[in-house]
Amino acid sequence: MIDRASAMAQPTIGEASGTGDAALWRLRNFTPNWFAVTMGTGGLALALNQFPLVIPGLHEIARSLWLANIALFVLFSAAYGARWLLDFNEAKRIFRHPVMSMFFGTIPMGLATIINGFLAFGIPLWGAAAISIATTLWWVDVAMAVACGTLIPFLMFTRQDHSLEKMTAVWLLPIVASEVAAASGGLLVPHLASGDAFTVEILSYALWAYSVLPALGILVLLLLRLVLHRLPTSDMAASGWLALGPLGTGAFALVVLGNNAPALFAAHGLAAVGDVAFGAGILGAVLLWGYGAWWLILAVLKTAQYIREEMPFNLGWWALTFPIAVYALATLALARATGFAFFTVTGGVLVAALTVLWLIVAARTARGAWQGRLFVSPCLAAAYGDPVIKAAA
Repeated sequence: MIDRASAMAQPTIGEASGTGDAALWRLRNFTPNWFAVTMGTGGLALALNQFPLVIPGLHEIARSLWLANIALFVLFSAAYGARWLLDFNEAKRIFRHPVMSMFFGTIPMGLATIINGFLAFGIPLWGAAAISIATTLWWVDVAMAVACGTLIPFLMFTRQDHSLEKMTAVWLLPIVASEVAAASGGLLVPHLASGDAFTVEILSYALWAYSVLPALGILVLLLLRLVLHRLPTSDMAASGWLALGPLGTGAFALVVLGNNAPALFAAHGLAAVGDVAFGAGILGAVLLWGYGAWWLILAVLKTAQYIREEMPFNLGWWALTFPIAVYALATLALARATGFAFFTVTGGVLVAALTVLWLIVAARTARGAWQGRLFVSPCLAAAYGDPVIKAAA
């Protein structure tokens, strides 16, 4: 364990005299917002795989991104686990932090992109083994998502300091994880035996409600906050894109679950319910997609405002990727379900924009990680008064 005195004496990345010191500094400042990298990378891989135009080699590129994403997830899991082993008492301060604790939701959401990739890329490679792995990981993902969606709000109620003026869209992160798991469940259902498929389908609808309905309430509060207190500070500039996440994921999940419903419910004597679920899935997805379009336009306008002033780079920029990815996937799912060409074209444009944004953010992240500038744990600033951490926080 690292005691208070040794923690205060720990060198900053710029002062570290050797590789060991620098590595320890990075581990002490490793935070769960790094898992947003896996969300954005996995989201891009899945979106590229659904691109409406046939481009030679695109599937292979998407698969390579997915495999790289698995490596990133394993690396980040090991780093964050090591961070807790270094000093458990220091690490648990995150539970009281009103912003960084929200990023626990990025862990199950990053894992969900890997699960979906096992279905999209793993089955052609490994057959039934990929389905078994995806199924096991899905149950793990559900457990983490439900825990995040319950325990983090409880900490907000009991241990953290929040106000409407300080609110940002990061409040959505622990909540949205369950609907991401619901979408993954919908993709998993067609690969399961009838009984297991029915269980996963029903639970996925429940997970959808567990997440989407609270998220819609948070969006109402977010709108009120923006009206009363204007835009958040520039370091939270990219968080405005997070509002697109629950709407895109919610729409995608409704389409996928609705596609499963007719045959699955009919096999269990509920044919009428299945037909309703199919129609409601398309209609509900279109409604959420339209609401998402409103937040998308606002996000573009807000980002343009920040760029004119100042928009410093940080890991929050990954909020530009995953929300667009799930919104693009929802758009393309609606295109397949309705045959509406507008959705096909819009989905393709969104995937292209996502690719450009990912290249920019990934390049800047790699540079910032190499230099050590992105390893910032704001939880340590209050604890030890680290001037570097405090300035970066």
